[in-house]
Amino acid sequence: MEFTIIATCAFGIEKILSNELKALGYEDLALENGKVEFRGDEMDIAICNIHLRTAERVLIKLSEFKATTFEELFQGTKAINFAELIPVSGKMHVIGKSVRSQLHSVPDCQRIVKKAVVESMKNTYQREVFSETGAVYKIEIGLLKDMATITVDTSGEGLHRRGYREHSGAAPLKETLAGALVVISRYDGTRPLIDSFCGPGNILVEAAMIARHIAPYVDDTF
Repeated sequence: MEFTIIATCAFGIEKILSNELKALGYEDLALENGKVEFRGDEMDIAICNIHLRTAERVLIKLSEFKATTFEELFQGTKAINFAELIPVSGKMHVIGKSVRSQLHSVPDCQRIVKKAVVESMKNTYQREVFSETGAVYKIEIGLLKDMATITVDTSGEGLHRRGYREHSGAAPLKETLAGALVVISRYDGTRPLIDSFCGPGNILVEAAMIARHIAPYVDDTF
């Protein structure tokens, strides 16, 4: 199955992320503030979650529609076939954000979307109650200028959590941003690298992984 995929990133490094995607073989990339959109299937989602060094999350974009009322939000969400992604036992966790939209109450939008997701699942699975005892499926409702975007997160806790630390203290740089700095510097391991303000070592670790061609999430689970 082919999806519209969104790789999110920190503002200002969209071009770096798009170059990563191009290096992985992806084309027809659409760059927007804090994200890059493209098409791909289930394997592409896995590849991006493992190999993208500067992405924060990899999302599946399910739908985009205008929503100025709760009824429009409900109907637009209900029209999505969530059963294509969420099994009958899946736990549906809804998060949200709203920017310059008439539907500005995020908790209310989350409740409406959760209700619509359940109604959509009822139509497909022909049942009234869902146990939600299985894996968590994080659904996000994003509202921007009255346009609603419904996505499903595929990256778990977030791609800045590389998995190579058991404990992490306060760091001035996320691993994803540290990785972006190393990519910008074009470091390839052939020259010495010194970080005199080392802190938790994010830049040095990212540089070492790049030099040894180690994917950032090769040992992670999603």
